[in-house]
Amino acid sequence: MSTLNKIASTIFLATLVSSTTCVAVTAPVSGYRVVNTFPHSTDSYTEGFFYLDGLFYEGSGLNGHSAMTSEKIDSGQVLQRAIMAPQYFGEGIVEWKGLLYQWTWKSHICFIYNRITFQPVRSLSYTGEGWGMTHNATHIITSDGTNILRFRNPDTFKEERHITVTDDDGHTVDNLNELEWVKGEIYANIWHDDRIARISPTTGHVLGWIDLTGILPNQERRGEESVLNGIAYDASHDRLFVTGKNWPRVFEIKIVPKR
Repeated sequence: MSTLNKIASTIFLATLVSSTTCVAVTAPVSGYRVVNTFPHSTDSYTEGFFYLDGLFYEGSGLNGHSAMTSEKIDSGQVLQRAIMAPQYFGEGIVEWKGLLYQWTWKSHICFIYNRITFQPVRSLSYTGEGWGMTHNATHIITSDGTNILRFRNPDTFKEERHITVTDDDGHTVDNLNELEWVKGEIYANIWHDDRIARISPTTGHVLGWIDLTGILPNQERRGEESVLNGIAYDASHDRLFVTGKNWPRVFEIKIVPKR
């Protein structure tokens, strides 16, 4: 091969490698369609939210107002309530084998209750801040407002592994908040963002985004902290619900291609 041909071949290969390595797979962005709405208390500063056996379970925050409730879906009627002492700021909630866990923002205490009676059972301690919670078949999965999701032993609440959440560009996704386990993925609210991230529980990579822009008009929000922050999933009927802090409604939505 001549020197000129070698140079041309090298340039071609370099261009090919460059074009190949620069191609990135972009996580899809989905839209939504509202299929039903349900009442939600505007007094509830929603920090945790899930569906179980025909009821919504909700954890609310703010010192002096923190509580955990079970509620009828159609009416919003509160059936059970566990009130936190005023020094605690309640955060995410999760159900595990007949028990309800609700942890706190900065007090490093997770309270555990009987799901049927809402009576206290015991408490667990941890380090760092408490934000959202959900679970898979083996672990309670928690967020703390950073880009880290921790997989905790349900009995001891000790971290057994963690993942770092990253987007298509390899940048970390911060402000992870309320969580839900949906079809083998972790759905996460992003604080002060109307998008939900769909996260791989294995790699931490964002598999896709659900853009909920406009689902609750700004004029119906009570201040800058009235943000999207509640995801619940009914696996038996494949129903996805979302709400937010002090929002007047819970929305049942279907994920659709974004227009």
